[in-house]
Amino acid sequence: MTDHLLAAVVDQLAVANWMFATVNRDEDTDPAPYPEPLPRPGREDQPAGAEAVRVGGGEAPGASPADIVAFLSTP
Repeated sequence: MTDHLLAAVVDQLAVANWMFATVNRDEDTDPAPYPEPLPRPGREDQPAGAEAVRVGGGEAPGASPADIVAFLSTP
């Protein structure tokens, strides 16, 4: 649950940064691309190899190494 909340917060921050950059850009520059949302854990539309990992033998899925890389490599 906290993974989804953190991803939502990061998505909203990226959109706020995009809005700020869009409003304050020079008229002659190209507009910045709209930010891509972060991938959510446990979603089927994620890249191959991004399956959830069981943490401590419990039932709650944790982030896979691919999830962590995707999260940290998003601008």
